[in-house]
Amino acid sequence: MSDANMPKVAEDFGHRPTIEFDGEAPDGLKSVELVEGTGPVVRKGDTVTVNYHGVTWGSDKPFDSSFDRHQPASFPIGVGRVIKGWDQTVPGHNVGSRLLVSIPPEYGYGSQGVPQAGIGGSDTLVFVVDIISTR
Repeated sequence: MSDANMPKVAEDFGHRPTIEFDGEAPDGLKSVELVEGTGPVVRKGDTVTVNYHGVTWGSDKPFDSSFDRHQPASFPIGVGRVIKGWDQTVPGHNVGSRLLVSIPPEYGYGSQGVPQAGIGGSDTLVFVVDIISTR
């Protein structure tokens, strides 16, 4: 996919990213593979372990970051256990990949958002996702 309008990401795989925005969020669900991993391919139904850093478009403060907790997260992917934007962008990439994903509300938390996390119903979510393992 094109990286038009996608933010710039500093830092390498395994390190907490910094995200720099320029302009408006792109339309629709967008994913860019920043680092191509060489491990096994993540498939729908796998349990994937990732480190991730999530911000709303234009923000420098994460609403959630496993990097900040120093604790990767594991969950089934592609089976409706996480937001649609993750289910549709993580499968098909290799372990060792770093993804940059821009997720509009309809692929995230919908028009209700998650007010307690500071996510509004019209906010585009941006995640940097490091794929650590899959099984």
